[in-house]
Amino acid sequence: MIADTPVLDLDDAAMLEAADTGGALRSAASGGAQVRATAAAVAEGALTRLDGLRPRSLLLVSGPGRAGRAAALLVAALGDRTGLPLVQVTTVPSWAGPLDVVLVAGDDAGDPRLIDAADRALRRGAEVVVAAPDEGPLRAAVAGRAALLAPRVPVLDENRLLRYLGVGIAVLRAVDGHRSATFLPELGELADVLDTEALRDGPQHEVFHNPAKNLAARTQQRGLILAGDTGATTELAVHAAEVLLQSAGRTATAVELAVAVTALPRLVNAATVAAPDYDPLFHDEQLDGPPPVEKKRIFVCSADSDIVTARRKIAVFGGAGGGTVDADLVTADLESIQADPARAGSPVPEPVPAPIGGELERLAVLALRWEMAAAYLRLVGGRTIATSGPESYDGGHY
Repeated sequence: MIADTPVLDLDDAAMLEAADTGGALRSAASGGAQVRATAAAVAEGALTRLDGLRPRSLLLVSGPGRAGRAAALLVAALGDRTGLPLVQVTTVPSWAGPLDVVLVAGDDAGDPRLIDAADRALRRGAEVVVAAPDEGPLRAAVAGRAALLAPRVPVLDENRLLRYLGVGIAVLRAVDGHRSATFLPELGELADVLDTEALRDGPQHEVFHNPAKNLAARTQQRGLILAGDTGATTELAVHAAEVLLQSAGRTATAVELAVAVTALPRLVNAATVAAPDYDPLFHDEQLDGPPPVEKKRIFVCSADSDIVTARRKIAVFGGAGGGTVDADLVTADLESIQADPARAGSPVPEPVPAPIGGELERLAVLALRWEMAAAYLRLVGGRTIATSGPESYDGGHY
């Protein structure tokens, strides 16, 4: 069997749903539900403590995993546009006090770092928002003195970024809504956008019309390099690489686009040195077996609202290495990238409608799409989710 040869067919919806005994697809598709749950908590008054505040700064203290990645994504996307500084920290700094708001986020209610951060911020008079399970030592530490946004939608660990992104947006709207309203989406509207993407990515849709399946299909039998064209999309690329590893066991390198561009000659040279006589034009995998080189595919993630400009960013990779290295553009509204009939495996873009929403909406859509693609790769690779033990998860079928 060739490495990464799929066990299941991505177009076989019945088989995919039957194989998804642990609910990986439903977990990945729950980004909209997680954002909507946060919106419901806010509507119920979870953040009333922040009403009327005009803080000096918003400190983001995060545990490991998706909470930290969401904080980094928010800072990268909004750090130079908000009316107050967004500061990602590992602990509450000595200068924090009554003029600041501290958002403590993580998945472990027993994490000593989160408990210490919440307690220290409260003792210094800061307003504290806790986005973590309402249990254990953390609950005792805050003891009704902090706003709490506990998780309401159970999902796999790798699918929690959108929950924390929604929490960050909710807190920013509460403390800086009058200055940041132009680029902070309404949580209900963001949830609707994510639900629409999840429906497009469902198992009932074929690869050609399914952005997540199409993305998953293009990652197979390739060495993966994920690149971002801005600080925010680079953070998204890192998230995608982490999710691919956690969910599907696939390794990918996440870098800035400039790093991928400067490394292109070395990628081509490495492939040429490994197999100097290899010519992809005359190589038939059915007759000759797997290629003697590992082909590389660079996925350029972009939240650029100008699709034409975004497409130009992959032009430098065109035809590199005679097919050993190629590139795909991944944008929120680029539904599929067709293969160029003149060169197998080389994608060319199709006309697409204008991008939806603002930058945060596009980043959120791309995050959900990568998570759905990783779930499909988990299933076609024959990987399952543990269904017993304290860390088990079974969210049901899509």
